[in-house]
Amino acid sequence: MIIKGKVHKFGDNINTDDIIAAKYLDSQDHIFLGSKAMENIDPGFSKRVQKGEIIVAGKNFGCGSSREHAPWALKGCGISIVIAESFARIFYRNSINVGLVIMVCSQTSKINAGDNLKVDLTQGLIYDQELKKEFKSETFPSFMQEIITSGGLINWIKRKKKK
Repeated sequence: MIIKGKVHKFGDNINTDDIIAAKYLDSQDHIFLGSKAMENIDPGFSKRVQKGEIIVAGKNFGCGSSREHAPWALKGCGISIVIAESFARIFYRNSINVGLVIMVCSQTSKINAGDNLKVDLTQGLIYDQELKKEFKSETFPSFMQEIITSGGLINWIKRKKKK
C-alpha cells in the first residue's frame, strides 16, 4: 500500500477539539466535518487541503475526548494519512475503525510542511522527496491494511461475513 502526498505539519498534543470543535459533534456527515477540520488552530486548513494530502505531527496526536468525529473530519477534508511521533490510544483505534490510515514515526520533526512524501505502509518506509531522505516507521500489519482498504472496521466485518 503506497500513499503519496504533500505535508501539512502540526506539533505535539493536537487534541480532538483542535481536529474538530465540539460544536459540530451533532453531525455525522464526513464532508461537513471535513470542511470544519482544524479550524480552531489553522483557519482555512480544510480549504487548502487537496485530496490525498498528509498530516505530519509530533507526540500525542488525537489526545482528548473519545470521538470518531476527529478521524471522520480528517478523512472528510481529504487527508489520506496521519503520521505522528505518537497517537492517543483512542484516536489510534478510532482511526482504524473508520478507515483513516495512521503511522507512527519517531522522526517527524525532520519532515517539513510542504514536503512531498511517498509512504510504503507494508515496508514501514516514508520517503521525503524534498529532503531525499527515508524514514523508518512501524509497519502497518496486513489485517489493518485490510480494514483500511475496506473503508473501516464495519465494512471489513461485513466483507468477512459474506465469505
